[in-house]
This record gives sequence, structure tokens and C-alpha cells, in this order.
Amino acid sequence: MKSEFWKGKRVFVTGHTGFKGGWLSLWLTELGAEVHGYALHPPTEPNFFTACNLRMRLASSTIADIRDASALVNSMRAAKPEVVFHLAAQPLVRSSYLAPVETFAVNVMGTVNLLEAIRDHSSIQAVVNVTTDKCYENHERPEAYREGEAMGGHDPYSSSKGCSELVTAAYRRSFLAPKGTHVATARAGNVIGGGDWAMDRLIPDFLRALDAKEPIAIRAPHATRPWQHVLEPLSGYLSLAEHLFTEGSAFAEAWNFGPRLDDSKSVQWIVEHLCAAIPGATWRAETTQQPHEANTLTLDSTKAREQLGWQPRWTLTDALRHTLEWHAAWKNGKDLQSMSVQQICDYSKAMQMMASAR
Repeated sequence: MKSEFWKGKRVFVTGHTGFKGGWLSLWLTELGAEVHGYALHPPTEPNFFTACNLRMRLASSTIADIRDASALVNSMRAAKPEVVFHLAAQPLVRSSYLAPVETFAVNVMGTVNLLEAIRDHSSIQAVVNVTTDKCYENHERPEAYREGEAMGGHDPYSSSKGCSELVTAAYRRSFLAPKGTHVATARAGNVIGGGDWAMDRLIPDFLRALDAKEPIAIRAPHATRPWQHVLEPLSGYLSLAEHLFTEGSAFAEAWNFGPRLDDSKSVQWIVEHLCAAIPGATWRAETTQQPHEANTLTLDSTKAREQLGWQPRWTLTDALRHTLEWHAAWKNGKDLQSMSVQQICDYSKAMQMMASAR
């Protein structure tokens, strides 16, 4: 990843008020990009976007729905972007059981609306559609999933993201590749980090229980996930966008950005690690019937390592430590924009050290 590449680049980010979109937008502004955001109001209170006063760093921030095709077209025309990152989504498995129609409308037709808007712009050279590790047809096997495997999904969220992958592939082949717009999809693991207050996610749920001095209720202690700090996949998205922009169609494919395989840990491992690190923290197993969620899920990121030179920099214990430090800074009223920028700088230094060692 080259910081000089991003200086002055006009970048359009959907979902910039969300957790991942907020961190990505902040990082892009640190790299010198001109960032234009398009999203709903922040999904929680508190939230990363407001806590870090991110609006002041953006060239524009449009508050609108990805399902509003005309608003999206108008916003993109005003921004005249060169690079697009698509992160706007209904991002929660359990919420998709409660609102399946909304989930498919946002995650599938929202992607269609975005790609339709992109068709009108000759200025756009690189597009990264961020989907999920859950887009694969999960057979509950121990082997990690690779990019060429079948799309699927038991729940509406996972299925909708598999659909988004298929929609993107169709638009790439039918409309965008012939006009020189290079489109890729990116599949990351279970991201953690400071500023995530979403419901029904392990780390936010743990921190809420900790602040309330209550034990956290764990739904599936033995479920295994590819945990990673939010900056890990974001570095992959940035590198992928650069390669799309400078080298074109060879990188217009699907890409996994997962953690080291030994950082795919069970939910119980995570909570026991956190409870050991924090005096007074406790957990209990939830005994009520729960909606289906995959038990085992890991990603194979060999392709990204070999072709993009990307690899994880922080271990899972590093990721948990940085998350707790950010949360403590929030509780103590610290400057969270500065705190977040410092974590980006620390991660970037780790990237440079690893690159020098190769």
C-alpha cells in the first residue's frame, strides 16, 4: 500500500457512518484522499462516526439510503469519484432473521443500485464491493474456504451477501469490464476494534456487559470464527483498490482477507481471554433456543498473500488489546479521533516492519 497513491484521489465510500466504513474513511483521509461518504445516519448511539468527529474530515457526507437509486446517482455525480468502496449493508445475521426483506433489499438491490450508478461514470476506475466470509455455502468443515468455492448461506444475511457477489460478477462481465471499470469483491473475517457498538456482536456485547457489571451471555461458546482487527481487512481493501486502479482487470476478482489460521478461535476462547485480562469480568452460557448460525468458519487468504503481498500484521491478542485500549479511551473522555489515528499509525508501522523483514 502506497500513501502517495491516495493523495488527492477522489474516493466514494458507501456506509461511511458505520463501524468499518468509518475506520476506512478516517484512514483514507490520513492518506490524503478526498473522501465522499454516502450512508444512513449512524446505526447506534454512541458510534464511531460521531465519537471521532469524522464529518469534519470528509469532503462531503450524504445521509441517504442505498435503496434510493436517484439519490445515489446524484451523490455520485457530485463527487466524481475515481475509486469506490461499497460497505453500506444490513450487516447482522440475527437482524436478518427479523427483517429478511429489508436485508435482501439493502444487500442485493443496494448493490444493484450502486453498480447502476457506476455505469454512468467514466471517471471511476476501481470498485471494491465488501461482502463477508459468510457468503460461502458453509459445510461446517475444518478446512478454510477459498475464493472459487460456491456461494450460499443458511440465513438471509449470508444468502444476501452471496447474492451480492453474484450480482457484482454479472455487472463486471456485462457492463463494467468492457468500459474499463475494474470491480472486485472482498471477503473478510469477524472484525473487531474500537468504536463498534452493534447489537449481537461478541465484543460490543462483552463491553456492554462489562460496563453494566453483569456477566455476558454467550449463545454459542464453541462456535469458531476468523477474528481480526478492523484495520487488517481495511489494509487489504486499500491494497486491492490500488492494484485495480494501476494494473486493472487481472485483479478484478474475489479476494479473501482473513487472519492467520491459528487466530480462528472459539467464542469461549475469546471471552475467557478477556475475562482473564479484566478483573471482575465473567460470562455465562445462554440456555434459550437461538436462530441458526454457522459453527465453524475459516478463510484461506493465500491468494491475497501471493498476489497482493497482503498478510495479517496484528495477532488476535494484539487486536483484543487495541480494542480494549480504544474503549477505555472512550470511557475516559479522550480524543478518539487522535486515538484512532494513532492506532492506524501503529498498524502502518507494523506493516512497514513486516515489509522490511521480507
